[in-house]
Amino acid sequence: MCPDCADFARTVLLLGQLALYADTTGADLDFVDAVSPSLAVSLPQPPTGEES
Repeated sequence: MCPDCADFARTVLLLGQLALYADTTGADLDFVDAVSPSLAVSLPQPPTGEES
């Protein structure tokens, strides 16, 4: 897997896990509010499918 593809997949996975966590009972929503914007901004450009 190309490095950009791996970074993109890992960041998308983390965003999905954070969304699932936010929907759990007792979730620390202050944590979710603090982390989610930073994680979203760190999302790299979607891979083009061309490996370098």
